[in-house]
Amino acid sequence: MTFETRTAPYQRELLHHCYRMSGSIHDAEDLLQETMVRAWRAFDRYDETRASLRTWLYRIATNTCLTELKNRGRRPLPSGLVARGEDPEATLVRGEEVPWLQPFPDDPAVVAGERGSLRLALIAALQFLPAKQRAVLILRDVLDWSAAEVATALEVTPAAVNSALQRAREKLADTGLAEDDVLEPDDPRSRRIVEKYIAAFEQADVGAFAELLTADVVLEMPPFYNWYAGREDHLRFVARVFALRGTDWRVFPIAANGQAGIAVYRGEGDVHRLHTLHVFTITAAGISHNRVFQDEAVFAAFGLAPTL
Repeated sequence: MTFETRTAPYQRELLHHCYRMSGSIHDAEDLLQETMVRAWRAFDRYDETRASLRTWLYRIATNTCLTELKNRGRRPLPSGLVARGEDPEATLVRGEEVPWLQPFPDDPAVVAGERGSLRLALIAALQFLPAKQRAVLILRDVLDWSAAEVATALEVTPAAVNSALQRAREKLADTGLAEDDVLEPDDPRSRRIVEKYIAAFEQADVGAFAELLTADVVLEMPPFYNWYAGREDHLRFVARVFALRGTDWRVFPIAANGQAGIAVYRGEGDVHRLHTLHVFTITAAGISHNRVFQDEAVFAAFGLAPTL
């Protein structure tokens, strides 16, 4: 079999791996391409008696990511950079210079049990870790590699791997970004909440949002630094949007990172223009986190039409 035929089955999961490491769908695509180039160049030296092809490719992908991340800063969300806003009517401050975290289009081929490793909260938390700790945590806790396998891949000792894993887990716990009991996009409860949210948006009914949000819901909107916490502030911000941007909207469900979301189009004359992409964290109690993206590169990654 050719190199392309043998490696094709692993490319999608390798893309996920590069995304976990980088926090960017576009960086992940570039990293995957570089991984495959490196693998092709070294393929004549691959020894299947020493490692499976999958393991060998993951080693190359991980080290490709580590090399690239040496010269790149982390990709945060606003809540990981600045204090929460107190006034939902304050001027929005853009952070164009920040390489923001990006969502990842949902992959139907990923089984429910694996979606947790792609959730935005985890990807955001991973950004707080040094690159090598990030790699160790992903290889050990997501891919379930042994300490010895990780040590071989990173050319360190198993003791160093265990030490890095402990520090990574402690740092991850300190971020407080873990999200438990997140409903899957196809869960009937999740679908009902999204349907009601879409109806409220298209009807510009601020009051209808209230029952869909948890009391401590977080709203953040990269590339803007502003972010807010609490149902009241979320509702005040939505009211501000309708006051400033009008009440003519079309909204469609999407899925990203194993989470439900929406694509929002704003009416402008005879067309509706793509405005934002929202990724929800939905629990049985309602929407606990709403991450709103306004980024042409993100829109393109999701294949969203610019106008309707």
